[in-house]
Order: sequence, then C-alpha cells, then structure tokens
Amino acid sequence: MVELIVGKKGKGKTKVLLDKVNGAIKEANGSIVYLDKSTKHMYELNNKVRLIDVSVYPIKNADEFVGFVCGIISQDHDLEQVYLDSFLTTAKLEGKDVTSALDQLTAIGEKFKVKFIISMSLDKEEVPEAYQDKIITAL
Repeated sequence: MVELIVGKKGKGKTKVLLDKVNGAIKEANGSIVYLDKSTKHMYELNNKVRLIDVSVYPIKNADEFVGFVCGIISQDHDLEQVYLDSFLTTAKLEGKDVTSALDQLTAIGEKFKVKFIISMSLDKEEVPEAYQDKIITAL
C-alpha cells in the first residue's frame, strides 16, 4: 500500500509526515522506519522510529533505491510502515517519471505487508493519474 503527501517545496509536507509517523507509533504492533535525506529531523521523531539517512549510501538511481528499501524489509520481519521524506531526492527521481518506482513500491508493499507513506515535492496535478487516488494530503 502506498499513500502520498504532495505539494511544492516548502509547503509543510515534512511536518505532516512527522505528525503522521509519531501518531502511528501508538497503534503500531511492528516497527516503523523513516527514510530521509539527512538526520535533521532526528529529534522530532519518536525514539521508537528508526531514522535512516539515505544520503550516506551510494544510491545512484531509483532502481538502486528500491533495492535499498528491499534490503531494509529483508532485515526486519516486523516492519509495518516505511515513511519516505523527500522521495524525489532520496530515490534520485528529481525531474523524472515516478510511476515505475511507485509501482515497484506498491508491489513490494503488498507482498511484504508494508505500508509506504511518501512525501514528494510535486503538485497534485503532477502526480501520475494511476496514483491520484493514493494522495492523502495535497498542500
């Protein structure tokens, strides 16, 4: 399952994502991972959430990013939710079509019962048609 939080840069997507992850920890039975482009938000996250700074890994493209996500899932059988902040940056998709990466994450999520909550700097209109119904917040 994939949920999207969309809006141009500086609109407040990260705050929405942080509120969502900190709220989700109360109901979570398994673990939650938060992927970001830095550790800047470390102190805003509940200490039960595992923050991973993706920028320290040598990820060159979206396929490598999806492989990275699969590696995280393979190491944690209790993983329930993955929050992806700055998705276009961390997945190396700036200026590119996001459909393939979202399709892969959707398939992975269904297979391993992991929910992906993704924030990306796109206007609602720029989100691919197939993912319009996955938008939970548009800023």
